[in-house]
Amino acid sequence: MGDNVYVGNAGKDAALDRGWLLGHFKDTDDPRHSEAVEIKWGVHPRGDERLQWVRGEERTALLVLISGRFRVELPGRSVLLQEQGDFVVWGRGVDHSWFAEEESVVLTVRWPSVPGYAVTRRDEDRSPGVAPVR
Repeated sequence: MGDNVYVGNAGKDAALDRGWLLGHFKDTDDPRHSEAVEIKWGVHPRGDERLQWVRGEERTALLVLISGRFRVELPGRSVLLQEQGDFVVWGRGVDHSWFAEEESVVLTVRWPSVPGYAVTRRDEDRSPGVAPVR
């Protein structure tokens, strides 16, 4: 990595950090570190769902379906991504959640890369539906 280049495989690398390939959470000397954008290769088994809604979103997001059937829940609207390349974009202030209707692979791009959105199952047990999720 001395030449500021990283070569990897989204499927293999994603397994190392809950799907996240690029963002503020990578080491600062890693070419995948960015405070401008986050990129996730999300592999979701059928029935997988977000632990809780993201509330008070401070980022813009783009979610692109690679394979499967994936539902994104937005306030007052449900968006079904079912054909490869289907995508949805939402901006700051839009709460959201999701559900994998079939085994799915989705590419998520969010900007900017903002610390403080991770939640654990323990956090969910204490405050369901309130804490933001990365």
